[in-house]
Amino acid sequence: MLFAHLLRYLVRTGRLTVIDARGKEHVFSGTPGASLTIRLRDPSLHWKLFFNPGLYLGEAYMDGTLAVEDGTIYDFLEFATANMEVAGAHPAMEWVTKADTLFRYLQQYNPVGRSRKNVAHHYDLNGRLYELFLDRDRQYSCAYFQSPEDDLDTAQLNKKRHLAAKLMIEPGMKVLDIGCGWGGLGLYLASELGAQITGLTLSTEQLATARRRAEKAGLADRVDFHLRDYREQTGTFDRIVSVGMFEHVGIAHFVQYFETVRHLLADDGIALIHTIGRSEVPRATNPWIRKYIFPGGYVPALSEVMRGVEQTRLITTDVEVLRLHYAETLKHWRHRFQARRDDAKAIYDERFCRMWEYYLAASECSFRHLDNVVFQIQLAKKRDALPLTRDYITEWEKRANRRQKATTRDGAAA
Repeated sequence: MLFAHLLRYLVRTGRLTVIDARGKEHVFSGTPGASLTIRLRDPSLHWKLFFNPGLYLGEAYMDGTLAVEDGTIYDFLEFATANMEVAGAHPAMEWVTKADTLFRYLQQYNPVGRSRKNVAHHYDLNGRLYELFLDRDRQYSCAYFQSPEDDLDTAQLNKKRHLAAKLMIEPGMKVLDIGCGWGGLGLYLASELGAQITGLTLSTEQLATARRRAEKAGLADRVDFHLRDYREQTGTFDRIVSVGMFEHVGIAHFVQYFETVRHLLADDGIALIHTIGRSEVPRATNPWIRKYIFPGGYVPALSEVMRGVEQTRLITTDVEVLRLHYAETLKHWRHRFQARRDDAKAIYDERFCRMWEYYLAASECSFRHLDNVVFQIQLAKKRDALPLTRDYITEWEKRANRRQKATTRDGAAA
């Protein structure tokens, strides 16, 4: 079994038993640790999982030709990625990744029409699916855990406050939200801070929900959502925010993206880009993720983002790296999805549920053990657009927390 060569290299901690498609057991072990057994039900996996595990592992789980006998797919992926963190990638895996990376510009060619098609693939799924595992505000991006005890709703509110603090939002400001999702951030900035919001999405499902929420909240006069690509937007904005959208821009369009941000930003304006990134060298998007979850998507290294910024004369005023926050967010999503898995199966089918399980588990493991992080990159046109120190962020958040506690206390008293 060719796959055994990879596992002999990989397993440094714990014990893994593989039962191949012929029923033969192969045992791989290192220092004391977790013990797992997986079963392969397709002989072609004996070589497929050696040459391209990034693609075929997920497909095998979806098809039921790979099973974890004494645990979950998360248990196996956590075992594998924890060992990869120690051993590094097998040379064969590195070769496949490097070859794939050569084509990343082509893979991420995202003109307007293709961008809309790619977004529809993921975000125009049945809206009930996202209700199963997201927080009440439908925040589909990394939360911000100020305390390990924070639940998902609290951590997502923390995230919105953290973004607002960095943007220094004031009443009446015109704010452009590129990639507004289901409208949660825009509605927060309008209702809590009195901003005038223009939100952009390429998802018809998200647009309908966002507009419906704005009407229900009585904010239709302050929040305007559009089915529009960022390259089609006109006007000037005091603030620009983009959360979880930059991953869909495509490396070939980075300069165009930041040129658009600069063109739309007021001279004394502030922009904030919140994106998944990688802490190591640039490499292609995982092939399974690219095929099944986010076609056209890309997780950039910070060096690639900065090259795009540097060519547009925007000033990078702050960079924060959120490391384990997304791992914790994904853990909440994974547990919530599993709790309502039967509901997801009623909407789609078993194969879809297995795909979603793999997506959430693999994503969480990549943030826990591999090189995925989240970048929050603050940009401005002028050097003096912001205070000299970062203290204003913490002070703003403390004031917001006090206001929230006072509102909650007054509401309870009433």
